[in-house]
Amino acid sequence: METRNTAQAMVDALIAQGVDTVFGIPGAHTYEFSDALYNARNRIRMIHPRHEQAAGYMAYGYAKSTGRPGVFTVVPGPGLLNASAALCTAYGANAPVMCLTGNIMSHLIGQGRGQLHELPDQLALMRGLTKWSGRIHHVSEAPMVMAEAFHEMMSGRQRPVAVETPWDVFGQTGPVAPAETTPPSRPIPDPALIAEAANLARLAKRPMIMVGGGAAEAGAEVLDLAKAIGAPVVSHRSGKGIVSDGEPYAFDLVAGYDWWKGCDLLIGIGSRLELQFMRWRWQPPGLKVIRIDIDPTEMVRLKPDLAIVADAAEGTCALLAALGDHAAAERSAEFSTRRAEARLRMESVQPQLVYLDAIRRALPRDGFFVEEVSQMGFTARFGFPVYGPRHYVTCGYQETLGFGFNTALGVKVAHPDRAVVSVSGDGGFMFGVQELATAVQHNIAVVAVVFNNNAFGNVHRDQATAYDGRLIGSDLINPDFVALGKSFGVTSERVENPAALEKALTRALASERPYLIEVPVETGSETSPWTFLHPAPHT
Repeated sequence: METRNTAQAMVDALIAQGVDTVFGIPGAHTYEFSDALYNARNRIRMIHPRHEQAAGYMAYGYAKSTGRPGVFTVVPGPGLLNASAALCTAYGANAPVMCLTGNIMSHLIGQGRGQLHELPDQLALMRGLTKWSGRIHHVSEAPMVMAEAFHEMMSGRQRPVAVETPWDVFGQTGPVAPAETTPPSRPIPDPALIAEAANLARLAKRPMIMVGGGAAEAGAEVLDLAKAIGAPVVSHRSGKGIVSDGEPYAFDLVAGYDWWKGCDLLIGIGSRLELQFMRWRWQPPGLKVIRIDIDPTEMVRLKPDLAIVADAAEGTCALLAALGDHAAAERSAEFSTRRAEARLRMESVQPQLVYLDAIRRALPRDGFFVEEVSQMGFTARFGFPVYGPRHYVTCGYQETLGFGFNTALGVKVAHPDRAVVSVSGDGGFMFGVQELATAVQHNIAVVAVVFNNNAFGNVHRDQATAYDGRLIGSDLINPDFVALGKSFGVTSERVENPAALEKALTRALASERPYLIEVPVETGSETSPWTFLHPAPHT
């Protein structure tokens, strides 16, 4: 054993788990941890944003775009609360994010004496936001608690975890065991259920596969299964790009809904199946449902005909093997026609689609697109082609306004040699505009495209249409975004049309520097995308 303090032992654990970056803001409770990061700066770096929420979202972007742990550190109490929206997002979108925070002196926890940053029960609060949370009570516990945190975070359904360390324990010194690493655990597919699933797949005439973020590492297997049984692969948000939109078998939501009307077998792989069962609001008669998911609680939440608890790639491989030499008719031509028909229908969503097309032309196929809760972001969920897993970064069901730009910074830190574009509305962008300073200070070359309609656009439309124009709290007064960006030292420009946006985005990506592009959009001019996201039930 080696004599270390708790903070040093925690940093040793991060390095042993392959963590190369920690996002965070130092504070009195966590000084020892920050100092340990400084002393290990040749092996692990710290990137400091201007707000705790950004630290959490940057860790989320790092994790969501890589599948590896994204780690952030904040002070306890208000620092943790500021970052809590990012933990909610990571929980909802199944991202392996680790929050490392402090607490008040260990002997004062729970006494309510009004200590700096004290919360009534911080550990209970963290447990309500994460998959697992724990406390390091003594330096000797540090390796064990950190190993448990990583194991919980990476095993089964990946979700955020949190570790708190009291102020006095961070600097506590003593003999410490070497950092522990435990491989993530995975369930084994049940052979009997796999055989039943193969029988259902052989009998299906119009099967469909729905993938979610849980299938991010199973793209090749999913495509092989789709071809074997003649099924389109439909995705929503985190599932986009798992089967490349360059493949005829990849369907957007619009083409998927058309196919759903005659579907007789749905195979959900790493997906909540939210789209079909919540947003499409109608189920074909006689439909059979197979689910392959690593989380057994999903099988209770939406009970399928066959529940296969397994890793997405392993479960899909097992199903392929059980199918043997079964081969459905080749459907590439049919599926290409259906995709084209769906694209024609969605052309009505303007001007969003022409702008998204311009971004797609400028963004390399392996680049990252980070959406936002905005008219462009909503439309991108069905109208923006994606060619690889994790290349489309979303906030999941939390629909966290303002997450986008901060998250994109974390994506770029994880992928310094890849293009990263953040697409925001003016409302969401202003939630994290101060992080332009972080982008400049750390040279994080994200291109921020801000569509400025001077409103919280979705709220504005709903109030105008459903509430007879009684607008309240939805119209916005904005700064001059170009002047604002330049004041941070960010190259900034304003463009007025899709062709100009494509050229500006090409310049921005070539600059390899932080860049801001403002696109003015007339308030209320954007076509609602919700007819495609929430179509009326089929009759």
